[in-house]
Amino acid sequence: MSAVKHIAIYLPANTDKHRFIAELQKDDFLLSRFGLKGPNGAIFSETSLDDYMNEEFLHGRTDFDTGYNRQLHAMSSGEQKKAFLNYLLERNPDYLILDSLYDHLDIASQEKLKTNLTEVAANKTIIQIIHRRKELLPFMKQFYSFIENELLQHQDEGALVRKMEELLILPFDTALPQPLHKIHLPKDCLIEMKNLSVQYNGQPILQSINWQIRAGEFWQLVGPNGSGKSTLLSLIAGDNPKGYGQDLFLFGKKKGSGETVWEIKQFIGYFNANIVQHFSRLDSIEKMIVGGFFDSIGLYIKPSDQQMRLAGEWLQFIGLYEQRNKAIQFLPLAQQRMVLIARAMVKHPPLLILDEPTAGLDDASAALIIKMIQEIAAESKSAILYVSHSKEEGIFPDKIMELHPSENGSSGKILIPQK
Repeated sequence: MSAVKHIAIYLPANTDKHRFIAELQKDDFLLSRFGLKGPNGAIFSETSLDDYMNEEFLHGRTDFDTGYNRQLHAMSSGEQKKAFLNYLLERNPDYLILDSLYDHLDIASQEKLKTNLTEVAANKTIIQIIHRRKELLPFMKQFYSFIENELLQHQDEGALVRKMEELLILPFDTALPQPLHKIHLPKDCLIEMKNLSVQYNGQPILQSINWQIRAGEFWQLVGPNGSGKSTLLSLIAGDNPKGYGQDLFLFGKKKGSGETVWEIKQFIGYFNANIVQHFSRLDSIEKMIVGGFFDSIGLYIKPSDQQMRLAGEWLQFIGLYEQRNKAIQFLPLAQQRMVLIARAMVKHPPLLILDEPTAGLDDASAALIIKMIQEIAAESKSAILYVSHSKEEGIFPDKIMELHPSENGSSGKILIPQK
């Protein structure tokens, strides 16, 4: 394996990744830097995989057999990535370009993928694009960073890591904005599940979940791909009809007792990175944050002066007040995430749900988001439900709900982490 080149390239989150990968595939780029030719390479990335999934949506099939007798959309993220890697290898490329290798994969799936790629690396060159130090594959031999349109070579892994650490962003230095008014809750227990079970088409998903989320608590929800995390979130948000007829209590009311989805959502601030796709390129980040008061995509109600003032305070807190009229699509990824978290928090909801807030970020950007989350946890009265596939340094939940899959559906285990 020592004779085979393996190259790691660090890209900060504000790099135009798609443009860089397009350049990377050109013969003159590959030959002049790495001695590789472009035409017979293959790209393993979430973007490439999404292209096949879109083809499946449009035509009902893809060009390759998944090997699971199932369509891509019916598979977990780990199964999708394994099937896609097998398909690329069957084409016998001279080298592989790897991007977003571990995004949305649980720890077990990450380890399996790493094992597969270690075997592949014995006779194929691998170029790995990384954003996080922990993503780095163990067999990399050459190390580069691409910063401000310049490709820099580093002597070893340690030199690359030191370069990455130089880009870490300073923490917030202003106080967390305070709420306009307190949202009065019917009970201290925000969410309660008693022996809750869910199945779809006879397939058990969740089995006898018992869980209470109380005001001000900081929870982390963990579990492998396909364990039912998304199902639990949809039950908490009031969107899932599987909650009817069960002992599910949302903010003091039993599910199905006459409450509306909007009555539930007034108590929740919800972060999901995909919400960006629903906004117009003309929507300013100021309007986006103000829209958090109304849980609306777009601003259809004239905000009060107090609401505008508080939105301005949040923009000051995240350092974007001077860019308040800018559209979110033109911001770096980390700043987009900060705007979306500020939008979810602007009304200081009793429950803040953060669904994979650091996915796809580099180390510097992830550190910034983690710092923002910890500031919210320390300075607000909102309960936090943080969902992530991987452990993040600097995140300190009070309790962890851990899902354990089985053929009867996932059971839940509550853990108290050591501080």
